[in-house]
Amino acid sequence: MLRFLLVLAVCFLTSCVYVDVKTPLDRDVTNTQLGSKVGTSKSQSIMWLFAWGDAGTAAAAKDGGITTITHLDARYYTILFGLYSKRETIAYGD
Repeated sequence: MLRFLLVLAVCFLTSCVYVDVKTPLDRDVTNTQLGSKVGTSKSQSIMWLFAWGDAGTAAAAKDGGITTITHLDARYYTILFGLYSKRETIAYGD
């Protein structure tokens, strides 16, 4: 029982069970201006076998009607070592 609890604690503490993280894709964020429009694109996968979607920058810009991108973010969502995962690209601009 103690081993099971230890394994469970390690999985939760190392984000093996659940991850929901949003990070900037830009390196220089000191003078970032987000712009008036926002667009998103995403790709998903299930059971490490099936994947679909377009998480590209162009798809995010098209979704928001953006012609000039000023900033990009990425969001990662994973459950059970990637049994289900989703990646989003978020574009900001005008």
